[in-house]
Amino acid sequence: LGVVQIEQDIALCRNKFPSLYCRTIAAQFMGKDVIAMFEFELQYDELKKIAEKHYKLVPPDQITAEDIEKYYNRPD
Repeated sequence: LGVVQIEQDIALCRNKFPSLYCRTIAAQFMGKDVIAMFEFELQYDELKKIAEKHYKLVPPDQITAEDIEKYYNRPD
């Protein structure tokens, strides 16, 4: 993930959509079937990572009804 690209994305959002809140999201593959999702924000002109979550990518037939229920009922 490039800091310059993330900062440019934030600047573009602020310029093009000044009345909206910009949620800067980035994704990176960590391995064959794992992806990391990050959220960033500028704090006092410094880029800070405010969230990071990892997900395992699986075929749709490997997702159970219980998995979906857990996803919808999670606290965050």
